[in-house]
Amino acid sequence: MLKIGQYKLVNNLLLAPMAGITDYPFRKLCRSFGAGLTTSEMVTSDTRLWKSNKSRTRLIHHQSDDFINSIQIAGYEPAMMANAAQACVDLGAQLIDINMGCPAKKVCNKASGSALLRDESRVKDILSAVVSTVSVPVTLKFRTGWSPELRNAITIAKIAEEVGISAITLHGRSKQDMYKGFAEYETIRHVKASIQIPVIANGDVQSENDVAFILRYTKANGIMLGRASWGQPWIFEQLSHYLKTGEQLNSPSLEERLGIVLKHVKDIHQFYGNKMGVRIARKHIGWYLDRITSETRFKKRIFAITNPDKQLYEIEKVFFHFMYS
Repeated sequence: MLKIGQYKLVNNLLLAPMAGITDYPFRKLCRSFGAGLTTSEMVTSDTRLWKSNKSRTRLIHHQSDDFINSIQIAGYEPAMMANAAQACVDLGAQLIDINMGCPAKKVCNKASGSALLRDESRVKDILSAVVSTVSVPVTLKFRTGWSPELRNAITIAKIAEEVGISAITLHGRSKQDMYKGFAEYETIRHVKASIQIPVIANGDVQSENDVAFILRYTKANGIMLGRASWGQPWIFEQLSHYLKTGEQLNSPSLEERLGIVLKHVKDIHQFYGNKMGVRIARKHIGWYLDRITSETRFKKRIFAITNPDKQLYEIEKVFFHFMYS
């Protein structure tokens, strides 16, 4: 059982925080399929910008005794990060995650995300400031280093442990790798052997065999899934079942998937409003369809729709096509 601070998770399978993806409807859906922990999309540490629609929706979370509210923050200034963390706690966050892994240019150009890995003293200052400010567990998500030649994951992990971080998640790639190549499980293995706090492995997790291998090889305490959850949130249920029983669980039938997709899309419409909801739902619909067909004509047809009811109707038509053809 994975424990982060005072929280015992239902399992050691976590949903990765992903900008533009892990909004409240998707987190809630993955949680319903057994994700042990879900974390919000990345929120800027500049609280002056929280009045925007984007930030407001990212700060909305579920209130429930069995649902841990985890919010991820990003920034480069220790005091500002600490202030943002406390503001999140005041809004109901029960866990704060610090982003030092995002490789996107718009984040790194502001000396945030994985750009911080080049400045170990600032890493320590940020982590220390946040941990000493909030009363909830603080976790850190980062990469193996700035580049393959400049890996410092063990050093960062030791700093995190020293200042009181409750757990770390390590994406097995450097900043310069972006999402290319293969995850460095060897690095994760060395990091795990170097510290005592929980280590969560992230990168290239797609199947039951991947999870079993990564946990066995790295000795990590948990697994974080990102892109593997796109279009198949039920993967958490499948992986959890496999880890408990050693047996593979079949994917939902097309009829069952249709019900999942329709509910997810309706939740998106309700959460964002019809106009924005239709646009935001498109990427999720596309990922669901990618799991059943490589033909793009179905996505193009649905993506052209601007009316929420018509969007739902067209989804049904496409699924019926594959169910009964």
